[in-house]
Amino acid sequence: MLLDELVTTADAVASTRSRLAKVDALADLLRRLDPDEIAPAVGFLVGKPRQGRVGVGWRGMSAAMGEPAAQPTLSVADLDELLDRLATTSGSGSAGERAAALRELTSRATEREQGFVSRALLGDMRTGALEGVLTDAIARAADRPGDVVRRAAMLSGDLGETARLALTGTAAELDDVGLVVGRPVLPMLAATAPTAADAIATTGEASVEYKLDGARIQVHRAGDDVRVFTRNLADITHRLPEVVEVVRRMPVRDVILDGETLSLDEDGAPRPFQETMSRFGAEAARETLLHPWFFDVLHVDGRDLLDEPLSTRMRELERIAGEHRIPGEVTDDPEVAERVSHDALAAGQEGVVVKAIGSPYAAGRRGSSWIKVKPVHTYDLVVLACEWGSGRREGWLSNLHLGALDPAGEFGEPGDYVMVGKTFKGLTDRLLKWQTEYFQQIEVRRTANTVWVAPTTVVEIAIDGVQRSTRYPGGIALRFARVKRYRDDKRPEDADTIQTLRALLRG
Repeated sequence: MLLDELVTTADAVASTRSRLAKVDALADLLRRLDPDEIAPAVGFLVGKPRQGRVGVGWRGMSAAMGEPAAQPTLSVADLDELLDRLATTSGSGSAGERAAALRELTSRATEREQGFVSRALLGDMRTGALEGVLTDAIARAADRPGDVVRRAAMLSGDLGETARLALTGTAAELDDVGLVVGRPVLPMLAATAPTAADAIATTGEASVEYKLDGARIQVHRAGDDVRVFTRNLADITHRLPEVVEVVRRMPVRDVILDGETLSLDEDGAPRPFQETMSRFGAEAARETLLHPWFFDVLHVDGRDLLDEPLSTRMRELERIAGEHRIPGEVTDDPEVAERVSHDALAAGQEGVVVKAIGSPYAAGRRGSSWIKVKPVHTYDLVVLACEWGSGRREGWLSNLHLGALDPAGEFGEPGDYVMVGKTFKGLTDRLLKWQTEYFQQIEVRRTANTVWVAPTTVVEIAIDGVQRSTRYPGGIALRFARVKRYRDDKRPEDADTIQTLRALLRG
């Protein structure tokens, strides 16, 4: 298929607010793709090429853009092959080779195609063809049940491969997609509530568990082979040998565990989150140890537990993990839930997560079965742009433009980010230096005072609340926003929603 056909469909999807029209356009495109083109095309549409980030920034992309071609000749396969080449070219002279390969492809691209290639490589696709819409389109194109396609995508963690299987495989093959020990799955997500008592009112009887101030991990063991993954499904086994040894000692052969890891000080209290993340992100093991705690189990010795109630999974986890279970208590009493929350805070943790005792494990979904409670208003937002500072901060990117996720498209395209405020408070000199360098690497455009960036960076923001505002499209603005920390462990899709923030008005 010509890349021009993909670009035309992306433009059509971006030009309509109708979810049905988006699904129809995408389904028509998917039916016309060759089998080898399906996974790459899906990756391009959602701004997540199958090769991942290939090290091309705004400057490199701009330098590669020359006079566009008059007629479309590039194919989907041409762009996919370029990304393969960019991802594998390394060593002496590789920068020149990569630049030459990029210039050669863009010279064959029309003006529309050049823009599409740029957005795809910089992670700035704004077509509205988000994963939920595209998942429905895959089901439509393949004439498969939507819930079966969604489950396969969640359990494989690969929408492109799910599309290929749905469109070219049998119904039985799609139905058979399940947990595979060693292949990470999308983690279950939690909603938010202001207090543990409010959360219990929603869930009923629940396990009220400490919310650790650490980094989420998913651990797979098959015999003596143990693999550790981040919440973004990156394999970091080589970084965490201490976690590998803990899981190897467990009384089980095959297992998939969900949990967190963090570093402790000499008194057994959690170290600052930044210290945990510094160790977590190191490419080699360091002196500081990371201790794992687990709060769920998805598979044990050939038995999938996703659809079992939490109470069943907790019994298995107690048998397997023992002292490495996250502390908590089962209750339907709001006062008990509040006590556990206070105990967690006294222990130096973030708060609690309240989990309905009868709930299954909903991979990749955020619902009301899990509800996180923090003592202050902190939300995970996405950086949309950054302004150059003045005075002491002159020469540094300082004031952050913050966006909340709009999954339903209530204030724009489904899956876009709605600006809710700005802040420069809480930024240390170290963070200012880092973000000045980093945001220019993911820059998509700029004016004299502002650098707009790909919406891929999650930052935890503390606020005193929200207020009504006509300045921003979501109708609210943050009150006294300040930066707590950058969340390298979270995807932009995991950001808090505009609907969650607007609910504070009613609170």
